[in-house]
Amino acid sequence: MEYRTADGHKLPHDPFKSCTVPRPIGWLSTISSKGVPNLAPYSQWQNLTWDPPMVMFAANQSVHGGPKDTVRNAEETGWFVWNMATWDLREAVNISSLAVDGEINEFETTGLRAVPSVLAPAPRVAESPCHFECRYLTTLHIPAATAVASVDLVVGQVEHVHIDDAVITSDGRLDVLRVRPIARLGYYDFTVVDNVFEMVPPGASAAELAGLEGRSN
Repeated sequence: MEYRTADGHKLPHDPFKSCTVPRPIGWLSTISSKGVPNLAPYSQWQNLTWDPPMVMFAANQSVHGGPKDTVRNAEETGWFVWNMATWDLREAVNISSLAVDGEINEFETTGLRAVPSVLAPAPRVAESPCHFECRYLTTLHIPAATAVASVDLVVGQVEHVHIDDAVITSDGRLDVLRVRPIARLGYYDFTVVDNVFEMVPPGASAAELAGLEGRSN
């Protein structure tokens, strides 16, 4: 099949999000200016560069109107925290995706334990093995065909990293198979990282390999 996006796909379900997969989950904790913690997953999340490390997430507008609490909190406090979403935490991730009032503390509704961050005012998910404390840099608002589809693209710089020593291998790598991160597919579908294979580009230069490994030349 093929179709112009302006004409529609003529399928029971939109295939777009099911083609851009798997998408890492930005499970983000923030705190409001009133001191209310917030926790929500975003499947439109990615790293941008590594020196210094920067990340981004894209948040559609709230079904209640206006920007989502995560965006508002990040802009008001200047910080957001990424928590790795894992297989063991999948139910909590799902619960925290509900569109609830900004006065609701998702750490309480999910039963997760909040622990203080080092720099960010927002707490971290204690049960998660990896965290990034991110300083808010900027928001790009992109209008779309509908209010809810309009998106806020938020960029942050990672200022502090937490990794549980138990998930670092003897040769100093993150043990992804032990962590078992989950990722978003289309529809209501998710996947989990349960196998890894390595491919090194043949004949790649030292500079190219440094980029792939995320290290400075």
